[in-house]
Amino acid sequence: MIPFEYSRATDPHAAVAAVRERADAVFLAGGTNLVDHMKLGVAGPGMLVDVSRLPLDRVEELPDGGLRVGATVRNSDLAAHPLVRRRYPVLSQALLAGASGQLRNAATTAGNLLQRTRCDYFQDVTTPCNKREPGSGCSALTGHSRNHAILGASELCVAVHPSDMAVAMAALDATVVVLGADGERRISLADFHRLPGDAPERDTVLGHGELITAVELPPLPYAAAHSAYRKVRERASFAFALVSVAAALDIDREVAGADGIGTVRDVRIALGGVAHKPWRATRAEEALRGTRPTEESFRRAADAELAAARPLADNGFKDRMARNTMVSVLRGLAMEGGSGMEERA
Repeated sequence: MIPFEYSRATDPHAAVAAVRERADAVFLAGGTNLVDHMKLGVAGPGMLVDVSRLPLDRVEELPDGGLRVGATVRNSDLAAHPLVRRRYPVLSQALLAGASGQLRNAATTAGNLLQRTRCDYFQDVTTPCNKREPGSGCSALTGHSRNHAILGASELCVAVHPSDMAVAMAALDATVVVLGADGERRISLADFHRLPGDAPERDTVLGHGELITAVELPPLPYAAAHSAYRKVRERASFAFALVSVAAALDIDREVAGADGIGTVRDVRIALGGVAHKPWRATRAEEALRGTRPTEESFRRAADAELAAARPLADNGFKDRMARNTMVSVLRGLAMEGGSGMEERA
């Protein structure tokens, strides 16, 4: 047994101070990821600061119509929350696609954002891994790479981020609220996670001792409510995404032509399972805004986003899978909105 110290924080500021005092201290909430890594020898903190009892477990409506989700809100509670299900169905669907019911009952909002990769080499301490031990090498480059990145990777790391929830939040333009020694700061979720670059050991832009206190979702009256999440995986439950797509689509019916299709007023797309972070598909979004929501335009947008894909030896299928899944999700949203897509497909 590897010894470690344990402390239960009394308030967020005390939690931040406790972790900052020691380089080997970390926060503990649900523990669904950290405890696994401690058992595997991937993580070996000298001190755990328990933040699970802090008053950060509420979902609150903001004055502008958005939502503030506390850091310790459990995944199952967030997925079932009436406002989330009604206003942000993509988020509820993404949460329900993750892990198992038992794990969702324990896992927290902040902990889900801070999940580390499920790369086999990262979790096997007998193999070289730059994310686990910087400078040791990346075993996946010449090894098993079926589940690895096709976008945004570097020569030092080709691992992918495992969260479903984070993909939906990236599509929704969420903001992460963080407390540190210098006070509170706010980070766009698009900027919160890092691509590997030359420092793959750093998953996020957080500094040591910074504590996530909440995630805020902006009001997106039509687009967010008209959204969906689809996850392609190797088995029906408790499997990480080979590819996933979170999308929200707003079609302007007032400028519809004789065929009644209309034009894309707003669209938000994020991909999971393809990069070191939730991948916001900005090229696809730019290609779609102001166009007619047809099968052809969806395929052109997917092609624009995936043009930069660089598959590895074992995962060439991901490129095609990501394209097809993106088109399928967008087509489904357009058909639900009565755009005439069904007749044209």
